[in-house]
Amino acid sequence: MNHCRNYYLVVVSILTIFTALQAQETYTPPKLTNPDSWSIILVPDTQTYVKFERNQGTLETMTAWISENIDALNIKMVLCTGDLVEQNELLVSDKINGNMPSRDQWRAVSHAFERLDGKVPYILAAGNHDFGYKSVENRKSNYSQYFPVHRNLLNAKALRAAGKNIDGLPSVENATYEFISPQQRKFLFLNLEFAPRDTILQWANNEISKEIYKDHTVVLLTHSYLNSENKHKEKENYPIIDANYGKAIWEKLVAPSQNVQLVFSGHIGSPDNFKGHTAFKEDRNAAGKKVNQITFNAQAMGGGWNGNGGDGWLRIMEFLPDGKTVITTTFSPYFAISPTTQKMAYQKDKFNNFSIKLD
Repeated sequence: MNHCRNYYLVVVSILTIFTALQAQETYTPPKLTNPDSWSIILVPDTQTYVKFERNQGTLETMTAWISENIDALNIKMVLCTGDLVEQNELLVSDKINGNMPSRDQWRAVSHAFERLDGKVPYILAAGNHDFGYKSVENRKSNYSQYFPVHRNLLNAKALRAAGKNIDGLPSVENATYEFISPQQRKFLFLNLEFAPRDTILQWANNEISKEIYKDHTVVLLTHSYLNSENKHKEKENYPIIDANYGKAIWEKLVAPSQNVQLVFSGHIGSPDNFKGHTAFKEDRNAAGKKVNQITFNAQAMGGGWNGNGGDGWLRIMEFLPDGKTVITTTFSPYFAISPTTQKMAYQKDKFNNFSIKLD
């Protein structure tokens, strides 16, 4: 009798522990911590999603999830850190570093973001792989062909200025967009090309220094800025000249500014090592305002440079109604769509989940 009772107690204990573990792993979709918050979605480099045909569906899942959650998360802006494609002008793929020629890569990333047209504005940085042949052998790009500003009317409505590309034509590879938050905080988003030219930094400085923007919070988006040691990049080995990397962008544009308070970038990575894809740095600009500099990428997660493209990771940045606090959550719609993998849908590392304060 005692033997049966002990057996029963053991079974009950095991079931209780199992139930508790299941409860701990119960998936809940992302939601705002405050119903009056609004959010920005940060999408990392998309190149590895589009260079392989098999990975393109994951990027579609990411933008479809964004589309479905515009109201639930009060999404007001989507930013992408650049390297939209792996090769800008590749006619024949090598079947190793991708099996899609460049035209199909551009079509894939264009189609993924197309579902957001008319729903939410999005700003896409132009990375080194978006120029030249394979990687910025020159400053020519197909960016404007696939992402003209008028395609998304919400982008066109927010556009305030466009810099000139290497052909001397206005292009949103370099552009400013104005946004006023639900709490009436004024933002100016500044998009800059990979390793911007001196003339572009001068143009950017002139734009953000205008009297009409003296009370705006400037958000800079550019592809390459910090390394994984949380330091400004000083030099990179690319054949282009007249190029400014992280340290020069800081010294020539961000540090002297009165109103740049946020900088977003991507570019860096390390196979299946999330820490190698991220960076964070806090400094003060000339006005003494805090500048939160955030680098986020994921392209070599999920199997390295030739893996699944980045496990579907993106960042939800919730701007609280106090007008200052921003909560960052790193989340994967790719893992979230199946009950089998939902327990993996949130990154739990501190460097991927944190809060910052704006001045």
